[in-house]
This record gives sequence, C-alpha cells and structure tokens, in this order.
Amino acid sequence: MAPPSKSATASSQSKSGFGFSLKTKNPIPTPSRSKVEPEPKDKADVPPKESLLESKPRAVSSRDSSRYPSDSRSERDRERDRDWERDRDRDRDRERERDHDRDRERERDREYRERDRRYEKYDKYENYYDRKPAYRDSRDPRDLRDPRESRDPRDPRESYRDTRSYRDPRDARDSPREYGDRDRRPAWPSRQPEARPDARPERREPAAVVPKTKIVKRKRPKPRPTLTPDFAASDSVYYRKPGNESVVGAGTFGKVFKGVHVYTKDMVALKKIRMEGERDGFPVTAIREIKLLQSLNHYNIVKLLEVMVEKNDCFMVFEYLSHDLTGLLNHPTFKLDHAMRKDLAKQLFESLDYLHRRGVLHRDIKAANILVSNTGQLKLADFGLARFYAKRAKLDYTNRVITIWYRSPELLLGETQYGPAVDIWSASCVLVEIFTKHAIFPGDGGEINQLDKIYNILGTPTVQDWPGVVDMQWYELLRPTEKKASTFAEKYKERVTPAAFELLSAMFQYDPASRPSASDVLEHPYFTVELPAPKRAEALKELEGDWHEFESKALRKEKEKQDKEARRLAREESQRKDGEKRRAESAAESEREPKRVKSGDSTQV
Repeated sequence: MAPPSKSATASSQSKSGFGFSLKTKNPIPTPSRSKVEPEPKDKADVPPKESLLESKPRAVSSRDSSRYPSDSRSERDRERDRDWERDRDRDRDRERERDHDRDRERERDREYRERDRRYEKYDKYENYYDRKPAYRDSRDPRDLRDPRESRDPRDPRESYRDTRSYRDPRDARDSPREYGDRDRRPAWPSRQPEARPDARPERREPAAVVPKTKIVKRKRPKPRPTLTPDFAASDSVYYRKPGNESVVGAGTFGKVFKGVHVYTKDMVALKKIRMEGERDGFPVTAIREIKLLQSLNHYNIVKLLEVMVEKNDCFMVFEYLSHDLTGLLNHPTFKLDHAMRKDLAKQLFESLDYLHRRGVLHRDIKAANILVSNTGQLKLADFGLARFYAKRAKLDYTNRVITIWYRSPELLLGETQYGPAVDIWSASCVLVEIFTKHAIFPGDGGEINQLDKIYNILGTPTVQDWPGVVDMQWYELLRPTEKKASTFAEKYKERVTPAAFELLSAMFQYDPASRPSASDVLEHPYFTVELPAPKRAEALKELEGDWHEFESKALRKEKEKQDKEARRLAREESQRKDGEKRRAESAAESEREPKRVKSGDSTQV
C-alpha cells in the first residue's frame, strides 16, 4: 500500500485559526498491511486504487503508531482478539480451580466415609444424631451449567460490533478494558471452598444402657423314641431279621433283604452289593446302576432312596413293594382278571417307553423284576444290567444279558449291535406269561436249546422274515438242522383276545427292525379300543402276606419236595402191595403143591 499523499505529522488548521506542526529528523515509516476487501459486483464502478487512497487517508494510532495501523476496523479486530485471549485464559484458570476443588471434595468425602465406617458399629445400638445427614453432592454446581458457545473472534458476523460499546453478557466487567488492562488487572482470586457443616455431629458418649432381662424359653427336649429290643439291638438304622428270614430276592449281583427303619417304621428293600475282587474296588456295575437310578424319575420305576455302608458291606436302599409279578402269578388262590392284567401290561410298556426315550436299555426284563404294590402300581426294578445306549451311532455291547428264557433271537445268535428291540422281545414274553401264567420259552439254560424252543413255536426264520439272519456271528454254528413251521397261532390264538394275539404276533418278529416300539404298543387297539378297559388291581389290598419270586420259589420247592415225597410214598406203597400180592400168590402155590402130591400118590396106588 502506498503512503498517504499528505504528511502524517501535519495537522490541519482548526476553525479558531490556531495551528502547530511537529517536525522529526527521521520520520518512522508506517508498516503497510494488506487488507482483504469484498469484491464489488460491478468492477466497472470501482474507482481507481489511487483515488481511494487519496480520498481516505490513514491515520497512525496515537497509542502504538509504530506497530499498528490507524484503521478503525483493524483496531476492532485486535480488541476482539485480546478479549478472546483474555476469556480463554480466564476459562482455563477456572477449569484448573474447578479440578482442584473437585479433588479436594472427593478427598473430604473419602474421609467422611472412613469415619462413617468407624462409627458404624455404634449405630446398631443407639441413634446418636438429632437429624439425618444432609445429602452431599460432590459435584461442583458449575458442572451443571450449560456449555458456553464457542465464539470465534474472527467470525465476520461479529465484525459489526463496536468493541468500545459492546459488552458480552457473560462478562462481568464494569467498563471496557484497554489492551493494557490485562497486565494491570488484579489476580483472579482463588476460590476458597465454603465451610461445609459436618453432616455428622460431634460424637457424644453413649448413655449407659441398662441391659434388659431376656426371658429364655428352654426348649422342651424331644422324647427319645422307645425302641423294641430287636430294634435297639440293631447295628444299623434299618433292622432286618437275622439269617435268610428277611431275604426276599437274590440276583446275579447280590441279595435283597426286607428291612424296617427303626425310627420311622418304614419298610425298605436292602440290596446288598456283592464285593467280588476287592482289589478292583467298588463294582462298576453297581456304580452304573446307582448313576442310572439317580437320573430316572418315573412312577413306574423303583426309587433309590440312599446308599448305605454298614461295616464292610454296601447296601442300596429302595422303596419296598409287597409283591412281584412272579409271586402274584404263582399265588395259589389269588387270580387276576383280564382288566387287571391289561393294566399291568400297560404300566410295563409305559415304563419301557420312558426308559427308551431317555436312552436307557434295561436288558433284564422278566416277571421277577416287575414289582407290584398293594394298590396295583407296577414298578420296574433291578437295573444291574441296564446302561445308556447311543441312539444314532452303532456301538458294540455285550450279548450276555437278559435271562435266557426272555432273551431275543439276535442275542442268542451273537449280535452285539442292538437297541430297544431286545427289551420289547422280553416284554412280549412277560405279556404271554401274564395271560397264561407260564413262560412261553422255558429252556434248560443253553443257547442251542433256547433257540430250539423258539423255533418250535415261531418256526425257523427265513431270509424273507429276517434279512440279517445270515450275518449273525453264530448263525453258521447254530444253523437249524430242519425247517420247522410256526405253531404260535395254534397254541395261543384261542387263549388270548384277538387284539392281544395281533399285538403278540407283531412283537414276536425275528427281525428287530420290524418290532414295534413301546410307544407304538401303547397306541395299539388292545389298550385303546378293546374292552374291557384297563383297571387298577385294588384287590391286592386284601391279599395277605408278601408274594415274591423268592417266596414262590420256596413254595414251589416245598411243593416239589412234597410231591416227591408223595411219589416216593406211593411207590413204596405200590411196591408193598406188589410184595404182598406176590407173597400171597407164592403161599397159595405152596398150598396147592401138597394136594397135587397126595392126589398123585393115590393114583399110583
């Protein structure tokens, strides 16, 4: 920018006619400063730059002419910059003081909390304060104010304000300040926190508390139960008769005793676990049985109450049921009607359906393992051979399971990959036994004889009936020597109802895949349509005594012994009679001989 046309030091004549002039030897040059001016719409109307400079000469500021031009607009900009810097410094100082006060408040609150914790134990007994402590907010009230708008001093919208006349409402200044006021203003007073009244008054010594007389009610001791001499002499909480008097069953893995809880008088069944080979520890079969029974909960599954260790013996404590199916079927006088039999069969398949849905194979279904209560409720017992099975994967299991009379043909032929179909075969054998009171396949204990019993009734299996029969492990070894026809219809069609015969025919399939599941059996017309409907055997309440296989076996042995003795006596009696007859005949012959001799002598004479 070019210097003004007139000298900056020359002043014009006043109206009064008085004038003066200031001359310097070396005048101080005025620094030029570029100014951004808005571009006019029509450049043709813009006067030449020289004319503008001549028409508006620029004056030097009287305060600092060596540094700043005398333009009023530049002066306002500088003043606004100074105000912005001053506000920024002031806000920064306030933030520092606020942070310092906040830290101090937090430290004070922490001390209050520490003191409260020390006095907390006295608050349990007496209230030492006249009023509740006032709520203390550790936040500074200035933290709750709205944020200030950011104000840019270089914003063109603020350029119209006059620094001398404009006052920011947020500024508490009394008068406009000059640039030099920044150094002359007093230091900002540090904010001293007001003395806060302590929320907790001064601690007072608690008044002497007179202890209250506490009335202690002595609990009346429970009367000790009076035990009978037998119960008092029992070494266990479950009393059982000595010897074999309390034995109600015996199996592969131990005996079952009838016991009585000496205090509650509840009847229980104690299954003694046979500890063979103590070096191996607790039998894995017993562990498997306990684990299975703990995971099962069904009204047709016997409940395991607890496991008891007595001296060197281990017992599994079960709920006690008075009868089993074998004992009821062999009862000399009690008879089950058709509706009761159907109800027992239905409960049997309901228990099997529950087990198979849970992925459990019982593998020992027989009449002796089916318990019946006095109310006619059936419960499946003896899970010593049971195990979980894989529903999707085909795994190998042992085929030495299930009592041989109830064992399926695939197990007799050596199959190791089997499923719930083996339990269905055993249940069908039990169903026939319920109807007829006799086992359908009573063998002598060997696989060959048992297969022969099955072939005699159901006929010899063919590839059409059982496609996988030729793939059995022992098929070549146990191949039937002759082909036999089925006699099942001739023996049982007239002894059972049509629906029952149809159901038995479906379950006695050689092919395991063709046998129905337990849920399919429950939906069969025999249980849903055919009359009479299932009826609970409530007549068992009137039955005297407990009837289990063990008692029935003892009765059967006693009966066999009596029959044997009767046969012996009958044989001896027949022998005695034969001897007497022979002696009588010999005596008569000896009497006839002398007569012949005499008659012969007389003839000779």
